[in-house]
Amino acid sequence: MLYTILAVLIVIGGVVIAHELGHFVFAKLTGMRVEVFSIGFPPKIISKKIGETEYQLSAIPLGGYVKVSGVVDESFDTTAAESNEPWTFAGKKTWQKLLFISGGVIFNVLFAFVIFSGLTMHEGIYEPVDKPIVESVAPGLPADSLGIKPGDIILAINGTAVESWSSMTELIHSHPYDSILIKWQSGGTIYEKKVKPAANKILKGSELVEVGLIGISPTMNHRPAKFFESLDNGMQNTWYWLKITVISLKMLITGEESIKNIGGPIFIAQLAGETAKFGFGSLLNLIAIISLNLALINILPVPAFDGGHLLITLIEAIKRRPLSVNAKVRIQQIGIAIILILTVLVLFNDISRILKW
Repeated sequence: MLYTILAVLIVIGGVVIAHELGHFVFAKLTGMRVEVFSIGFPPKIISKKIGETEYQLSAIPLGGYVKVSGVVDESFDTTAAESNEPWTFAGKKTWQKLLFISGGVIFNVLFAFVIFSGLTMHEGIYEPVDKPIVESVAPGLPADSLGIKPGDIILAINGTAVESWSSMTELIHSHPYDSILIKWQSGGTIYEKKVKPAANKILKGSELVEVGLIGISPTMNHRPAKFFESLDNGMQNTWYWLKITVISLKMLITGEESIKNIGGPIFIAQLAGETAKFGFGSLLNLIAIISLNLALINILPVPAFDGGHLLITLIEAIKRRPLSVNAKVRIQQIGIAIILILTVLVLFNDISRILKW
């Protein structure tokens, strides 16, 4: 239990600190006065004021916030909201406001990139050997039920001879719903049996495609990664998970994916606890993925999200005059209501998973 709690604090704490640090850094770079830098939501546990900023650790570890002078945010503090003093939000140029608002998202993406790059540098690069030789078999999946074992050689799929792992994979992927005939060699014996692949979704191009999987992995060659190679791999992984997150959000919005699949803090806790069992590298990988999820969710044009603040700032820039303080407060109230509804929804989903409703 203690192990899981520690893993959760590392995961949530990591992505929250990265996000809020982004807002903080760009607020300072653009000359805004930062009144509060909080990890966690009130009530506060400990705090210390250094210069003009109160740094605090708060009790509810589900987020954090950076309070800048003049910003009407979740605190509903309207002090200096109409002030044009140079240290306030309203006293800054549009590009400076946009930079501050986007800071959390930018740092979450950079945080994921640094983690992916660092993991590649530390763990090296694993390249699959393009021969149809089985390295490992996933328990409970079709290959396991057939009796395929590590070291076995796949000879043919549906009567088509395979000479490479990639050609074999394409044949299996193309049958997510139909039984396939697999011919393989185990030791000195050749077997041939039918099995129905498990259907799963993978990213192909810019969309998720359902493919057939039987649960086997190829032999991998391992080699050290060079510095720029690590950065390139980090960029590729960041881009891959950004695409996955965008596609998933699109599927939720269009109804292709059920909202029952949305996970909340309990789901993240379970995931963090299970992932930590596979080592700190796996936990870091999870942190990077969640960081990218947080970045894209925050940039949505929803009131109280960073995307909502961006939209308001752009509207004000187009109109060349600010919205009234009362209008901004009402927008934040709507945003808080939306966030509360989403919180209840994801908690209900989490509890439903536990109770198997």
